[in-house]
Amino acid sequence: MEASAIILAAGEGTRMKSRHPKVSHKLLGRPLVRWVVEAARDAGVGRIVTVLGHAREVVEPIVADTSIVIQQEQRGTADAVMACASEFQGVTGSLLVLSGDSPLITPETLSALVAAREQDDAGVVVLTMQPADPAGYGRIVRDAAGQVERIVEQKDCTPEEALIGECNSGFYCFDAQLLFQALSKVGTNNAQGEFYLTDVIEIARNEGRSVLGFCAADSNECLGVNTRVQLAQASQVMQRRINERHMLAGVTMTDPSTVWIGPDVKLAQDVEILPMTTLLGAVEVGPDTVLGPNTRLTDTTVGAGCVIDETVAVETVIDDGCTCGPRAYLRPGTHLCEGAKAGTHVEIKKSTIGPGSKVPHLSYIGDTTMAGGVNIGAGSITCNYDGERKWPTVIGENAFVGSDTMMVAPVTIGSHALVGAGSVITEDVPDCALALGRARQVVKEQYRAPKQEQ
Repeated sequence: MEASAIILAAGEGTRMKSRHPKVSHKLLGRPLVRWVVEAARDAGVGRIVTVLGHAREVVEPIVADTSIVIQQEQRGTADAVMACASEFQGVTGSLLVLSGDSPLITPETLSALVAAREQDDAGVVVLTMQPADPAGYGRIVRDAAGQVERIVEQKDCTPEEALIGECNSGFYCFDAQLLFQALSKVGTNNAQGEFYLTDVIEIARNEGRSVLGFCAADSNECLGVNTRVQLAQASQVMQRRINERHMLAGVTMTDPSTVWIGPDVKLAQDVEILPMTTLLGAVEVGPDTVLGPNTRLTDTTVGAGCVIDETVAVETVIDDGCTCGPRAYLRPGTHLCEGAKAGTHVEIKKSTIGPGSKVPHLSYIGDTTMAGGVNIGAGSITCNYDGERKWPTVIGENAFVGSDTMMVAPVTIGSHALVGAGSVITEDVPDCALALGRARQVVKEQYRAPKQEQ
């Protein structure tokens, strides 16, 4: 039977000290709650319901592929789950309840949680952990048989209970029918006056259902993010996890601690990543390509055998055998065709640089279609903006544009054309032509008298 899930994401997260809801904060480019959704999906969960409350208009687009339930007033975790009762009317089998601010949970652990409940037909399986510092977490109290007797929140702990090292992770797998029957019996007799989901444990036991504790092999999986410090800690855990996966698959990293890779990045074998490199979004890199140092790629595709040195590229396509940088900026809509070059201090925007074409240094190319074999001299730019709209430049194959040339769009430079250095090109240049757009040089002899030596 396919499992279902409820993701709790209604809280404000005041300890984040932020104008934005906690679960919308990003870890490696992905919102916290989205990590939990993806883990549930990868674990084979079918129906996912997300409970929203604070700043729902911000969070709702992030979880738009799940069913949305609104908790009108934040009155505790049991109240949040109870808001989903109508969504699960008649649903049987395993129902996971997950924390939307715990991004490190893995699909493997969620699958194991479901399997443990179904194997024993348990009423509840609690995912537990043994953190180095249990302060702030609910403590797991077990009975003589090893089952979970109750969960005691930190504020309600006796001194003896506070010494218990096994803690509640905030992740559960319930028998769906038992859960919603038990929720109607939950009260608010606790230090915070809230409806605690953990009270279902005692209710389930009183009804003769087993309550199991499944201890996570790695307590980091259960790390909740409540502060910016914890967000940084979670980021470092995920950084190591992702980098190790890529290295084991054949990617070289000189210093993995300085490499940050998002969850959707795809890297081929024999990619080499140098220090201070960040890859975020839908990045895909082909074999034998070297990235970095000091490179940031976002939603960019890079082919095989490229060298991408000190480059920022956003929504760019880089074909096989290209070289970029150092200090190149490739803006959205850029396409470097096979063997093309974007050199030192080059900025390219919404342009195609043809096969083997070179923009070696100190140039800006915008809204341009460039054929193959073109050479752009240093310090040349396309003047594509007239203050109101952008205009295109077209450069034919094997054209040679001399240094410090201004190409005032809209303009076309023909194939095999030669443009002299220092030109301002305002009219189309035919194929095979020479174009010079310079002011006439004037020389006035003896214009300055030599300085007299003192």
